[in-house]
Amino acid sequence: MPSSRRRAVLAASATALLLALSTTACGTGADDAEGKGGKVRVRIAYQAIPNADLVVKNQKLLEKALPDAEVSWVKFDSGGDVNTAVIAGSVDLGLLGSSPVTKGLSAPLDIPYKVLWIHDLIGDNEALVAKKDIASVAALKGRKIATPFGSTSHYSLLVALESAGLKASDVTLVDLQPQDALAAWQRGDIDAAYVWTPSLTELKKDGKVLVTSRAIAGQGKPTADLGVVTDAFAAKHPEIVDAWLKAEDQAVKLAKSDPAKAAGAIGAELDLAPDEARKQLAELVLLTAKEQQGAPYLGRPGAPGALAANLHDAAVFLKGQKAIDAVPEQAEFAKALAVEELARVAR
Repeated sequence: MPSSRRRAVLAASATALLLALSTTACGTGADDAEGKGGKVRVRIAYQAIPNADLVVKNQKLLEKALPDAEVSWVKFDSGGDVNTAVIAGSVDLGLLGSSPVTKGLSAPLDIPYKVLWIHDLIGDNEALVAKKDIASVAALKGRKIATPFGSTSHYSLLVALESAGLKASDVTLVDLQPQDALAAWQRGDIDAAYVWTPSLTELKKDGKVLVTSRAIAGQGKPTADLGVVTDAFAAKHPEIVDAWLKAEDQAVKLAKSDPAKAAGAIGAELDLAPDEARKQLAELVLLTAKEQQGAPYLGRPGAPGALAANLHDAAVFLKGQKAIDAVPEQAEFAKALAVEELARVAR
C-alpha cells in the first residue's frame, strides 16, 4: 500500500478510536491538557500485563506524587492501539511492546515520542500455543494462527515461523486481541495463538507450548514492554515525567523486595488470585531505574544502550515483512531513548 494511502487509513483509524474512547477517560485531543479546576491532565495508556505498571496504578503511586494533577488511566488491548491513540492525541504516556514502538518510530508512522522506561523483558509470559496434536512450529503449515497484529507477539511469531522454514503466507494469520484469540480457541476456530498472559495461561490448560518469547530472545530477537512519552508532553512537563519514572522505579523495587504485596496489587487489577498473579509476575524480568542505565538496556547520557540496536534489528525484520516503509538509522533509535530523563531519577 502506498505511504499516502497508509497514512490516510491510519488517520481514519485514529479518528475512529478517538471517537470510541470515553472523553472522560481520554480527553478529546492533544490540546486537552487541563483537567477539572485547571489541573494538569496526565493521560496514561496501560495494558493487562502483570508487571509493576499495574502496581503503580493500583497503589495510586503517581496520584500520591502529583496531588495537583488529574491522572487518567486508559486501558488498551495492544500496543498497536496505543500507537493509534497517541496519534489521535488522546494519551501522553503509555505502555506498548518493542515491536509497536519500532513501528511507531519508523515510517510511515514517525510518531514523535521517546522510550522512557523498560517495563519488563518479555520471557515465558508470551508464547505460541497450539492444539496438542501439532508437534512443532513447522507442523503449523496450512494452519490458522491468531495474534494481535503489530504486537510483540506478532513479531515473535514471524521470527518463529521463519526459524522453522515457513513464510507468513504458509499459514493463515488472524488479527485477534488476546481475549478474542482465547474465545476463538475455545470455539475451535483456530489451531494456534501467540499471545501473552493472562490469556496465555488459559490457552496452556488444553494446548501445547511450541515456543516462548524467552526462546526467541535466545535466538537474538529479544522483546520488551516499553514505556513511552510524547515529545510534546515531556518538554512541557518534565516534573511529571520525573514523578512517573520515580513511581515506576518504586513499584519495581517493591516487586523485587515484596513480591507477595506486588502480586496482590496486580491480582486486584487483573482479577487474579494472588498466587496466580505472583506466578505470572515471576515470568517477567523487571529492572530498576539504575539497572536500566546499563549498557544492555537504555544506557546513559552520551552512551545509549543496546536497546537502540535491538529496535533497529526489529525494524530490519519488519521491513522485510513489509510492515514498515523504511528502516531508520540506528542513531535515530538511540536519539529516541530518554537517557537524560532516566539519569535524573536513577539512584
